[in-house]
Amino acid sequence: MSQKPKQVAIVGSGLVGSLLAIFLRKAGHAVTVFDRRPDIRTVEFSGRSINLAMSNRGWKALRQAGIEEEVRKLAIPLYQRAMHVSDEPVYYQKYGKEEEAIWSISRGVLNRRMIDLAEAAGASFRFSEKVWDVDLPTARLFTGETEKGEWEEYAFDHVFGCDGAFSRVRHKMQRRSRFDYSQDFIDVGYKELTIPPNADGSHKLDKHSFHIWPRGRFMFIAMPNLDGSFTCTLFLPFEGEVSFEKIQTRDDARDFFRKYFPTVTPDIENLTGDFFRNPTSALVTIRCYPWTYWDKVALVGDSAHAIVPFYGQGMNAGFEDITVLTGLMQQHGGDWERVFSEYQARRKPNADAIAELSYRNFVEMSSRTADPEFLLQKKIERHFANAYPDKWIPAYSRVTFSDRPYAEALAMGDRQEAIMREVMQMPDLENRWDSPEVTNRILELLDQQPVAAGK
Repeated sequence: MSQKPKQVAIVGSGLVGSLLAIFLRKAGHAVTVFDRRPDIRTVEFSGRSINLAMSNRGWKALRQAGIEEEVRKLAIPLYQRAMHVSDEPVYYQKYGKEEEAIWSISRGVLNRRMIDLAEAAGASFRFSEKVWDVDLPTARLFTGETEKGEWEEYAFDHVFGCDGAFSRVRHKMQRRSRFDYSQDFIDVGYKELTIPPNADGSHKLDKHSFHIWPRGRFMFIAMPNLDGSFTCTLFLPFEGEVSFEKIQTRDDARDFFRKYFPTVTPDIENLTGDFFRNPTSALVTIRCYPWTYWDKVALVGDSAHAIVPFYGQGMNAGFEDITVLTGLMQQHGGDWERVFSEYQARRKPNADAIAELSYRNFVEMSSRTADPEFLLQKKIERHFANAYPDKWIPAYSRVTFSDRPYAEALAMGDRQEAIMREVMQMPDLENRWDSPEVTNRILELLDQQPVAAGK
């Protein structure tokens, strides 16, 4: 259905804002993007980034925008986890089938490219221009250098808040009656670190693996970059026996890395320097509703549903918001009120589901991936899934390698976990995990727990 061209404002020039700008320009709308920050293409990276893990949902959105091949040039496929367990050789866990991979991309590199592509599509960017207020009923924005200085007023037909977890647009919506909002910080923070390339520019670790050092309440991860380096993230409690508060000096940091991550000690000086150079950042889950105001204002991405990063789905979920939103625009044309209403109704349950899955995955990545019983369970699941691919799709595959609803992945994952709890009680399982008896027990339990209609 055709759409009448509109004057549209996007608040936030991050990944979601830039991609939405490309979609809206392709639909013929005039797009202005506001950002309180300077142009990211003119500044050094902040040192508070976690490399992105692009998966099916993200690629689908980029494909529909016509920029998939441009972005693939910036990415490295990761086919497996590389588990660096204490006092054990590195072992590998395939993510999915042989050809299935997540793709490591530097957030800053991708954001710069996305802004270039949005500008090439005709979007106008206004950097270092902070939005201080939004008049929701009229879609007017007010910007200025300071909150108490002079403001400039802009009139639009529609406003999209793509300005992140602490969204100014959402802040304005929160002040209206019957707006539900919650924010939940976990007691674990993160710090960005770097492992530089070898002298010849090659990677020091396998470049097609997502490297994880699980240590129970904390962990260290590393994702490869095209220049041979790895962007690393240390997830660590803010307070406690092993925590950020306990690492006050360079010697403290060196001792910490030597004790818990001995395989990275060749780069200990570089890691120690980054530790004190880069900020310690918090991790938050944001839930809110409604996401829209009439046919005027809508929240997209983290402004509506910020999640912790442990499933690698924050960007992918935001990009999927856009494919749903713009698909509804094509379906309903100029009926923006219907578009916005159906958009939030469809996306809210899935946003809540991926928030829950993301938190659970921190427990799995930091603790359970080093647990022999958990590894045996996953081995049984893979064996059964290979034998009966129509009956068992792992939750990770549903989330990462499909575009089925997140809510379905959560429900089906809970069902599978209940089945596996029963299976893991079978005697002598370690020696007969691939036996017909185990397979038949899973089939029996599946029959006892039929899939709900529509799943």
